[in-house]
Amino acid sequence: MMPLTVIEILGRSQEGRTEPYICRCDDGEIYFVKGKAATRRGLIAEWLCAELGSQLGLPIAPYAIATVPDELIEADLSGAYQDLGRGHAFASSRIGTTELNRTHLSYIPLSLRRDVLLFDWWINNADRNMTEVGGNPNLLWKPTEVGKLVIIDHNLAFDPDFDPAEFFRMHVFSSEAEALFADLQLRDAYHLRLTAALKYWPGICDTLPEEWDFIDAEQTIPAHFPFKAVKTLLDRVSTDVFWQIPS
Repeated sequence: MMPLTVIEILGRSQEGRTEPYICRCDDGEIYFVKGKAATRRGLIAEWLCAELGSQLGLPIAPYAIATVPDELIEADLSGAYQDLGRGHAFASSRIGTTELNRTHLSYIPLSLRRDVLLFDWWINNADRNMTEVGGNPNLLWKPTEVGKLVIIDHNLAFDPDFDPAEFFRMHVFSSEAEALFADLQLRDAYHLRLTAALKYWPGICDTLPEEWDFIDAEQTIPAHFPFKAVKTLLDRVSTDVFWQIPS
């Protein structure tokens, strides 16, 4: 997708931890846009995961880098748009979906449930939880398309405090883990897919906006995103440890 420019801020979503802004971009479409409030780390994680997920063929919601012009923020006398901020932001298309609930789970193809589980395990994303008593899986459902899942929200991926045991207890598709991790043929197939996606890592990193390397608009305070540690995390797919479910 080509870079976008935000031309109108319509409001702010009350859903999601970062409460993204609802914006119209210069292509005429509506997007959920995350900026300053999502932090540089969160924005970088969003982009890296969206790109890796797309390389794997996962149904990531259409996304792009969107520029928020200075004049939009300067015209905001109320201060309501300050959490969006100016400059580059992460935009995710607002598409005709509803939030996933437990009644949808049986309609999702087994292969896709496994894909999502393994992707989140790979990127240390503990933010896709659903149990019998509820949760927030950060998945959307297209009611007009049977089995059509839409994946969103990866700003909390690469979590340094990731708890493997908690992940397998809480993940929306945790019930698929035992059979998946025990199947050597599936493991080999996933290893090929994940390592193939990882070959694009240098190019993916090169597409990040330069300003995201800094916390401040003047670009004097480095954001210090842990690229080396994240790459090491992703590389563990080629180790036996990756396929061990904690007891």
